[in-house]
Amino acid sequence: MRTETTTKTKDEPEAVLSNGHLGNMSSSRLSSLLASKDRDFLLSPTGSQVKVCDLEGKLVGLLFGANWYAACRRFTGMLIGIYEELRNKVPCFEVVYVSSDENLSAFEAFYAHMPWLAIPFSDVDTKIALNKKFDVEAIPRLVILHPNKDEATVNGGVELLNRYGVLAYPFTNERLEELKKEDKERQENQTLMNLLTNPERDYVLAPPQPDTKQVPVSSLVGKTIGLYFAAQWCLPCQNFTPKLISIYHKIKATVSEAGNGEDFEIVLVSSDRDQACFDSYFSGMPWLALPFGEPEIRELARHFDVQAIPTLVILGPNGKTITRNGRNLINLYQENAYPFTNSKVELLEKQLEEEAKGLPRLVFHEGHHHRLNMASDGNGGGPFICSECDEQGSNWAYQCLECGYEVHHKCVRPIST
Repeated sequence: MRTETTTKTKDEPEAVLSNGHLGNMSSSRLSSLLASKDRDFLLSPTGSQVKVCDLEGKLVGLLFGANWYAACRRFTGMLIGIYEELRNKVPCFEVVYVSSDENLSAFEAFYAHMPWLAIPFSDVDTKIALNKKFDVEAIPRLVILHPNKDEATVNGGVELLNRYGVLAYPFTNERLEELKKEDKERQENQTLMNLLTNPERDYVLAPPQPDTKQVPVSSLVGKTIGLYFAAQWCLPCQNFTPKLISIYHKIKATVSEAGNGEDFEIVLVSSDRDQACFDSYFSGMPWLALPFGEPEIRELARHFDVQAIPTLVILGPNGKTITRNGRNLINLYQENAYPFTNSKVELLEKQLEEEAKGLPRLVFHEGHHHRLNMASDGNGGGPFICSECDEQGSNWAYQCLECGYEVHHKCVRPIST
């Protein structure tokens, strides 16, 4: 089973949703999915057994995951909060864990943190059947079954909850349409002030220094702003942040020299786990930050559908979103990506295409043992993760036709044969 990657963001959750109201799911349907010929019960967190038929009439989420994959642990932690909030209001919601853990002890260690039911680890046949029925190729995966068997299944529960959290309940088309309408209205009315402030706070934190601690958000209006979603514990963030610091200084120097009134700023939107980690991480940054633990942090992540960190969202001088792919543009074009607009990106793509015309079609790279071929969108290329710098690329790349190895042309270290 492959694991789910998180370098790509999505405009809408990939969920197949249903219309209608909560009805009655037949116990025979649930039994055919969750029971076996030798077992008519599920495990509970207390160690007791819960009859499958007791789930009749409930909205049931099947959580496919494993303790060995960090993304499963992260999503499970979020789902616990949503589950407990829903269970306090809507007792008809239940979750059943379908384990891909490597052994019983791993299952027990992971399940010990879960407040819901589970398929017994020993029932391999049922777990295999569920994975096959719902075409589970990546984890974590959350499949939501509506009580009425005539209603469709929600196959993209992970994406849905990552984006909307508890607001997604009851996971119907009507509810999704309401949320999408709210999103559209929020985007149309988006300004820097309503993104970054609240009634109690109209400022962001300045870089750690003795003379200034707060910067009014109003002073940022009219600038190009990067919202940097990151955290100290995140290894990709640790790798990308030094690069972004370097590019930040170069962009600031460029706009200062231009003297045309433009300016660029970055605001850290932290996912650090405590104040000390936030303070340590922010202390090495030259830009601004939202205070640790602000409620706007979670709302911003949802508003911009941030599925993974680091993510760099670029806002234009009018406060509207230019792109959510600032990290990729920085990796591809460095400081030349500024101001990140479609017209600038199109110009850079044309320049890259012209540059590629002068590159050799075949190379031997010291970091790989096969010959590499120049590839583009038109001849087998496209979005990829560079095997040298581990950052995303697109368009032109050097590609190994034998094993799929791909590398940015700027990361190639040619060797003679």
